[in-house]
Amino acid sequence: MIDWTTRATSADAAVSCVRSGMHVFVHGAAATPASLVDALSRRTDLADVTVYHLHTSGPAPFAAPEHEGRFFSVSLFAGPPVREAIAAGRADYIPIFLSDIPALFTSGRVQLDVALLQVSPPDPHGYCTLGTSVDTALAAANTARHVIAEVNEQMPRTHGNALLSFSRLEAFTCTDRPLAVHPPSVPSPVDDAIGESIAGLVPDRATLQMGIGAIPDAALRRLSGKHDLGIHTEMFSDGVVDLVEAGVVTNRFKRVHPGRIVTSFVIGTRRVYDFVHDNLFVEFYPCDHTNDTAVIRRNDHFVAINAALEIDLSGQVVADSIGFRIYSGIGGQMDFIRGAALSPGGIPIIALPSTAAGGRVSRIVPAINSGAGVVTTRGHVHWVVTEYGAVDLFGKTLRERAELLVGIAHPDFRAELRKAFAAVRHVVLPGHP
Repeated sequence: MIDWTTRATSADAAVSCVRSGMHVFVHGAAATPASLVDALSRRTDLADVTVYHLHTSGPAPFAAPEHEGRFFSVSLFAGPPVREAIAAGRADYIPIFLSDIPALFTSGRVQLDVALLQVSPPDPHGYCTLGTSVDTALAAANTARHVIAEVNEQMPRTHGNALLSFSRLEAFTCTDRPLAVHPPSVPSPVDDAIGESIAGLVPDRATLQMGIGAIPDAALRRLSGKHDLGIHTEMFSDGVVDLVEAGVVTNRFKRVHPGRIVTSFVIGTRRVYDFVHDNLFVEFYPCDHTNDTAVIRRNDHFVAINAALEIDLSGQVVADSIGFRIYSGIGGQMDFIRGAALSPGGIPIIALPSTAAGGRVSRIVPAINSGAGVVTTRGHVHWVVTEYGAVDLFGKTLRERAELLVGIAHPDFRAELRKAFAAVRHVVLPGHP
């Protein structure tokens, strides 16, 4: 292969193909091509450019107030840098299952003009990889008219369905910089209690899906005594590396991709990036595969661990918004909750602290807040875990659900919840004065 670096250009030159009115995809999470994002945001000659993205790492300058009219951010999963812009009306959000996003691009429903990616350097055969995030990026790379990349010497080379032909790159810039990191959380006593309850539900030989954050981290730390666990997930972080090194995760009993960790993206510290680099034990796939319920359900004893912002007494789960304010996205919660429910011996889990705002607000509520969106319906919910225990709502009546959920609410709010339920359902729950 020729010296590919001779074709490299500056980030500003690489994004010169972007024209007013175009649709631009930006690679997300640790794979956010920061140099290209910054260069694009410096373009003062552009107008009406729509930027499609999931959660990105680092600043999102294209969503800043001074760029209104030039760039319009559309989140497929909203992160901290764009929440204020969405709330202010300078940006927008598409509520969508993560598993459905690739089809947005491949079907042409959203026609991408440009894909801005961060990739690993090409190998001698002329192939880069999408590194730490394959998720929706592969579909974007395959359908965009112009593919522009930041080729980062420190981007891990990953296996699975992560390849991108170097010949597909219309232009690229070279960097040698560390990826954005997400350090492991420091658990609170509440996180530890929730993690303990979750770990108690996980049997040996289970296949796990988990997100990132204090509660998944707390649960993973308590699985060291388990045997032959498998991983089939949308994403993972450093906690999974601990379990692999301890011999807990072997993937021996998975029915789909046995012997391999399967994921769509990773984010964490340098440790997890080093772990996935050229590691045949880990396979990356687009999220329409990792999050396909028909694939998930084929693994026995599938345990899905997902977070929530609030849940009402009938079991409706809010996970992407706080009232009208968009906080994150639908992501893969419904995909994995349903897939786990259909798995033989599967255990779908929604986990949340019992309170928010420093204990002033109950997350278990009589009715969801005005404007909030239901991500997991009451027909799909099974296990709900707080620091006060774990309850299974599947097959339970409204009355039984309310009684169970009140039992794992914070004690300061239980009387209030019973009173509210009695006013609506005309039923007095046990413990109501």
